[in-house]
Amino acid sequence: MNEYGIAFALLGAVLAALVPGIASAKAVSMGGVAGAGVITEDPAQFGKVLILQLLPGTQGIYGLLIAFITLSQIGVLGGSSDISFVKGLLYFAACLPIVIVGYSSAIKQAKAAVASINVVAKRPDQFGKAMIFPAMVETYAILALLISILAVNGVSGLNI
Repeated sequence: MNEYGIAFALLGAVLAALVPGIASAKAVSMGGVAGAGVITEDPAQFGKVLILQLLPGTQGIYGLLIAFITLSQIGVLGGSSDISFVKGLLYFAACLPIVIVGYSSAIKQAKAAVASINVVAKRPDQFGKAMIFPAMVETYAILALLISILAVNGVSGLNI
């Protein structure tokens, strides 16, 4: 039964990297499509549009961070990988906040970023205000990252 512990822990780490990464790729693509339209009309807006496009890419980075932390905790990157079934399930559960919120917030942040790119297209002087909309969505990705970090580190300290 113990051989399943490492499998569940590894599954959590893989999903933490994979799911928010896929969502971030889609989200950044959405921003790129909107941004390309803006710079065809006004190439001077490239820097502002690029910042807005990149904002939804952070969830993929957060997921990758949780994956690295988990892999180092479970012995895949060195050390012992003898993990009980229960501990493996706990690692899996600890990865879920960034898996779920990372996916959802990347897509939702992309929608806010696209709307903000449209604001910049019409009112370049409103970039600062426009950037706040997708940045607010980022808050929830950061909260999920923090919960996953705390949970993964908490699981590593358990003797089960």
